[in-house]
Amino acid sequence: MYKTTRTLMLSRPLGLSCVLLGMALSTPAMAGDRLLATGGASSIEGAAGGGIVPWAVLSGYGTREQWGGDVFATHVDTRDYRFDSYGVSFSYANRVELSFARQRLDIGRLSRQLSLPDSSLHQDVYGMKVRLFGDLVYDRLPQVSAGLQHKRQRNFIIPEAVGAQRSSDEDAYIAASRLVLGGAFGYNLLLNGTLRYSRANQTGLLGFGGDVRDRHEWLSEASVAVMPNSNWVVGVEYRQKPNNLSFARESDWKDVFVGYFPNKNLALVAAWADLGSIATLDDQTGMYLSLQLSY
Repeated sequence: MYKTTRTLMLSRPLGLSCVLLGMALSTPAMAGDRLLATGGASSIEGAAGGGIVPWAVLSGYGTREQWGGDVFATHVDTRDYRFDSYGVSFSYANRVELSFARQRLDIGRLSRQLSLPDSSLHQDVYGMKVRLFGDLVYDRLPQVSAGLQHKRQRNFIIPEAVGAQRSSDEDAYIAASRLVLGGAFGYNLLLNGTLRYSRANQTGLLGFGGDVRDRHEWLSEASVAVMPNSNWVVGVEYRQKPNNLSFARESDWKDVFVGYFPNKNLALVAAWADLGSIATLDDQTGMYLSLQLSY
C-alpha cells in the first residue's frame, strides 16, 4: 500500500528526536526508581500512556521526592493524511504530571479537492494529570488518575467552516491502570480503562462542538498489553469518538502496537492504526511511529 520511502519518512521534529535519543543511548541520563516501562509511552496529546489513550501512569520514572518526565515526537502516515505531534511532560513525586503537545495534521488531498484555504490544521494541548490513589504494581487497588487537557486551535478557519462551534475547549478524563504480574500465561499483563468527557472533533483538530451536537459527553477508551519481557510491550488500544458535525461522521480509533524499552531513557513505539473515516475520506489506516526520551 505504501512505498518504502513514504512509510519510513520522518517529520522534522521526529528526525530531531532520533538524534537526541541516539545520544541518550550512548550517554544515559539518570532516571528515577520506578520499574522499566511503568511510565508508558507518550500519547499524541502529551500525557503518559499509550499512543492514543492516556493511562493512569505518570511520565518518567520518578518516585516520591523525585522528578521525572519525557520528550517525545510522533508521526502517523495514513492514505490521505500525515499527522505529527511533539512535546514534553514533567512529573513530580509520582503524583502530578504537567504536559504540552503541539500537533499538525496535513490535509493536502482534502484541501485540493475542496479548495480549502489551508493545507494543514494545528493544535496545542496543555495537560495536567493527578494520581488520586492506588499503585500500578504494588497496591491492592489499581492506580487511578484524573486528567484535564486544555486544547487550543491555532487556525480555526476550516473547523469553523465545517460547523465547529469553538476554537478551544477542555477535555477531562479519569483513568485506571493495573499491571498484573504473570497475569497472561505467566507474562505481565497491563490493563487500562479511561473515561473521557469531551466534545472535541478529531481530538480537537477540527474544533469543538458542532451543528449536530454542542455538548460534552462521556467517551470510553481502553488499552490491553502483554509484556513478553521487561523490554517489550505488545498490545491493542481503542478510543471512542463523538459525532458533532453533520458534514462527516467521525470513526472510533483502534491500533495494534509494539513498544521497545531498551533502558529507562529511551522508548520506541510502532503501531498499525485504523482511524476509519476522517473528514469524508474513508479507510484511513497506516503506520504510527513514536520516539521518547525519559528521565
